[in-house]
Amino acid sequence: MNTNTSICHLDIVLDEVVLKGILGLPDPARGLVLFSHGSGSSRLSSRNNYVASVLQEEGIATLLFDLLTEEEDMNYQTRFDIPLLTERLIAVTHWCRKYEPTLNLRIAYFGASTGAASALGAAAHFGGEIAAVVSRGGRPDMALDIIDGVSSPTLFLVGGLDGVVIGLNQKAHDQLTAEKKIEIIPGASHLFGEPGKLEQVAAMSASWFKKHF
Repeated sequence: MNTNTSICHLDIVLDEVVLKGILGLPDPARGLVLFSHGSGSSRLSSRNNYVASVLQEEGIATLLFDLLTEEEDMNYQTRFDIPLLTERLIAVTHWCRKYEPTLNLRIAYFGASTGAASALGAAAHFGGEIAAVVSRGGRPDMALDIIDGVSSPTLFLVGGLDGVVIGLNQKAHDQLTAEKKIEIIPGASHLFGEPGKLEQVAAMSASWFKKHF
C-alpha cells in the first residue's frame, strides 16, 4: 500500500480555457490515470475520488479535472457534446506531457457514464500511446464510430442491474478489436451505490491499470 501521496489543486491552462483539476501523485508513481467524468459531474465526484484514492494507494497517479468551465457546464447540451469533451481530454493529455511532475508518466483513462465515450475517442486519437482504458457504467455506444481506432486495452465495468447499458457495453466490447474485457458486477446499479460495489470497481480498475502500465 502506498501512503506517500501529494494532493495538488491545479489550474490547467489550455489555449482557450482554464480547467480546474486535482492531481494525486504517489512517490513513486507507476503511471497516471486521467478521469473523464459523466455529464453533470465534475472533479469533485465522490465516486471518482474514491476510485482515485484506491489507485493512489497502488502507486498510480490520478488527475480529476473539469472537462468544462462553469459557464459551459450551465449549457445542458454542452454536457453531451462528445466531440468537445474528447478534444478537452486530448488537450489535457498533451498538457500532462509538458507538466514537470507528470511528463514522464505513461497515461491511461478512466471514463464514467458519458465520459467513457470521450475516453475512447481520445484513446483512438493517440493510438497505442494510451496504456489502458477503463469504462465504469459507461456509454461507449456513443463512440462506436471511432471504436475501431482504439488499440488500448479496455475494461468495461457494468452493473448487473443496469439494464439497457449492459447491452450497449456488450456491443462496444464486441466491436473493439484491441485487448478487451467486460465485467458484469452482480447486484450493482448504474452508479454502483450498493454496499461494496464501488469497492469492486476500484479494485478491478487498479488491477487493470497495474497490468498495463
